[in-house]
This record gives sequence, C-alpha cells and structure tokens, in this order.
Amino acid sequence: MSRRKLTSDEIDLWKKVVAHTEKLQTSRAEKAGSHAEPPLPSPKPKPHRTSVPLSEFKVGSKTCAPAPRHDLKPSLGRKLAANPLRMDEKAFRRMKRGKLKPEGKLDLHGMRMDAAHGALVRFILNAQASEKRLVLVITGKGKDRDEPGPMPVPRGVLRHQVPQWLSLPPLAQAVLQITAAHISHGGDGAYYVYLRRNR
Repeated sequence: MSRRKLTSDEIDLWKKVVAHTEKLQTSRAEKAGSHAEPPLPSPKPKPHRTSVPLSEFKVGSKTCAPAPRHDLKPSLGRKLAANPLRMDEKAFRRMKRGKLKPEGKLDLHGMRMDAAHGALVRFILNAQASEKRLVLVITGKGKDRDEPGPMPVPRGVLRHQVPQWLSLPPLAQAVLQITAAHISHGGDGAYYVYLRRNR
C-alpha cells in the first residue's frame, strides 16, 4: 500500500499546529541521550521578616504540664463526696464518724435488682412517713466475678445501683444526703441515708 503525498494546505495546517503546541514530557531515551542539564527553577523571593529577639532560655522554664490521668469513672466514694452538702455540717461530721445511730436498717444482701429496688422504695418512704431522719442501707461490697471478661464490670451491682436509685424519683424527694457508712456500720458495703423532714 502506497502512501499519498500531503497537499500544501495540509502541510501549512501541520506547521501551525506544531507552532502552537508545547512539549509534554521527555522520554527516558531522550533524557539519557541529552547531556544538557535542565534549568533550575528561579528562587522565589523570601518574605521580609522582622527579627524578634528571643528571651533567654533557662533549664525548666518551659516545662510541660503533667499528662492528665485517664480516670474515666470516679469511684463511688469520690462521687458521693463531690455531692453538695445539704444537711447540717455538724450533724454530717458526726454521722461520718459513726456517732449518729441509724433509726432504721435495710439489708439488701442476696437480693436481685428488681426485688432490692422495690424493698428500697418501700423502706425509704415508710421511714420518712415515720419521721425517721437517719437510716442505714446495707448493700454488701459484692463478690469478685470468676471470669472478668473483656469489659470491666463493677464489683457489687447493688452497691453501685443504690445511690442512683436514691437520687431518682420517687426517692429523690425524700433523701437529703447519701454517704458511705462508717466502718462500725458496714463501711464501703453500706450507706447512710439522711432523710428530709416530712412536711
């Protein structure tokens, strides 16, 4: 098959196209064949900066603050201690030292959560109706689980639930203050519940 010759119009068009095109990339063969180094890019002018005098450095002058502790959930004792004091301060100190004698006691040992919740509601509302001021709720410290598993489970389910139940209706209107009991009344496994006066 023979090639046809280009016409003069086609040659003029081709020259115009070539004149307006730019070279894209050089091939590897061309790079290897050419010994001329590519031109360096022109340096950009640096912005004018005013010099700021640095203060003298002394060892320890810029120490970092200590890293925060990863305490995601406060302990029960800290959570109860953070609650505002709503009762008489002198009576509170005496209660914390075990000097006030509870007027009633509820033992929730061995109860399931639904039975314990019902018993707690009845006990607190009856104690307030009988005009008792300080009662003791014994939850126990709870037992260690045989298999802890991947998720941490708090020890003593009732011990963790009772303060929450006491802060929710219908018991919230009856309870003035909750705190961990003195060691003579059960320590961490019991709570003092100071009740409001019945109006």
